[in-house]
Amino acid sequence: MEHVEGKDKGNIMLYAISTCGWCKKTKQFLRDLGVGYDFIDVDLLEKDEKEKIEEEVKKCNPRRTYPTVIVNERCIPGFRKDDIKEAIENG
Repeated sequence: MEHVEGKDKGNIMLYAISTCGWCKKTKQFLRDLGVGYDFIDVDLLEKDEKEKIEEEVKKCNPRRTYPTVIVNERCIPGFRKDDIKEAIENG
């Protein structure tokens, strides 16, 4: 897991794929908002850790699509800027 510094707007976690264009856009969007967040590039994990993280993602996003953003327990699959921003602003 990596952390990006920024304003504390609660617990923001991004599950991503390192080569995914939408995942890169999501990382940039979060940086543009200036919020602190954690992220994991799932494809770069070792097999056992990857399986564990995929099970975590599956709990809130059964299709396990990426990016998956979790903002204070609200799950937002995909690059949905309005939903991400609203979740961050409303805590």
